[in-house]
Amino acid sequence: MQLCYAPEMHTRFGQRRTATMSINGVHANANSDAHIAQFLAVADKRLATSREGEFAEIKAWRRAFSELGLKPTQYRCASESLLRRYRKSGELPTLHPMIDLCNAVSLAFAIPVAVFDIVQISGALTVRPACGDESYETFSGETEHPEPGEVIFADDSGRAHARRWTHRQSGRSAVKQRTSRVLIVAEALHETAQDDVERLIFALTDAISQIWPSAIQTDVKRL
Repeated sequence: MQLCYAPEMHTRFGQRRTATMSINGVHANANSDAHIAQFLAVADKRLATSREGEFAEIKAWRRAFSELGLKPTQYRCASESLLRRYRKSGELPTLHPMIDLCNAVSLAFAIPVAVFDIVQISGALTVRPACGDESYETFSGETEHPEPGEVIFADDSGRAHARRWTHRQSGRSAVKQRTSRVLIVAEALHETAQDDVERLIFALTDAISQIWPSAIQTDVKRL
């Protein structure tokens, strides 16, 4: 599964660091609780001393969203939304062991981690400004069309699988009970992004190999 960035994304956000990997053989009959608890403990420690809005990782995304013309307190990157929700409630919803694991990793590192069902994606994914005619399926099944210039994850058929960059994924390619093949994408913009994304992908790879020992991890890439 290939993911790439449009040239203008490299130009505007040259500090961005991304790691991706594809996993084949995921299933919902797995227990990721022990690993999740370890990652949540890391998040608890960070949140005990400061709020998520003070984290360097989150500040960098807020600056990027502002550059894109988005109000950063109205449209938050996925990791900030998770941290904010977790700080207020002390828990996260249980959805699927893979989603739950990636959410916990995102909390620990304060870095957005997206998980896509590869089967629902046509061709490659490109992070690029929208033309405005792409289709985006909400989690309630409604169809929306991104605003022209809005950063999206677009596949070769013109479907948007995420809106406003790391703000919200599409219901179409969300991981479900039947999902067996996933693409995981971690993106960061802060000063130590390269080292932190590397640590994140190492920790996530290790956890996945223990939770789904028969799954095959392929196409681990740094972009």
